Amino acid sequence: MKFFFDIFPVILFFLTFKLYDIFIATAVAIVAAIAQIGWLWLRKQQIEKLMWINLATIVILGGATLLAQDEIFIKWKPTVLYWLIAFVLLVSSLVFGKNIIELILKKQMILPAAIWEKLNLSWTVFFLLMGGINLYVAFSFSVDIWVTFKLFGATGMMLVFIILQVMVLGKYLKPIPERVLTVNEQDNQIEKIDNKNGKKQ
Repeated sequence: MKFFFDIFPVILFFLTFKLYDIFIATAVAIVAAIAQIGWLWLRKQQIEKLMWINLATIVILGGATLLAQDEIFIKWKPTVLYWLIAFVLLVSSLVFGKNIIELILKKQMILPAAIWEKLNLSWTVFFLLMGGINLYVAFSFSVDIWVTFKLFGATGMMLVFIILQVMVLGKYLKPIPERVLTVNEQDNQIEKIDNKNGKKQ
């Protein structure tokens, strides 16, 4: 469910483009990104920093596309977002000694320090490549193909990358702890066992 919520603006962008044009689609995507954060804020849920970065890029570059009536700015938006993320991952690790990927995933898995570094680097390289691929598709093919790639191609590549990492790092995943039974639940289980034994007798 969270996955579809995260790509909600992209889905609306795609659908609106198919019905109207790139400029109306851009306006809808801006409104959707704002509504996305507004929804979380009203429900008093945590708003991830990545969502703020995404909002800033779509408002700035999407706004530039609407003001200039030039699709080139919105085409750059995914690349700017991907490269910003790669920059943050790299600088945080090299300059500040903080592994962002480790901070995000350390509750789900336990990895050796060297593996965390490789994981952080792999995400950095992945986002750099994604930024380059977006530019290639955006300026080598039609707007229609780029919009389709933006939803299905980029999202698909992200899912495949995540699945491959889960397969490689699966052995490091923390097992889900068994829920501790309450006193009442323990009493109920004992009562059920006694009843079964009584029926057998």
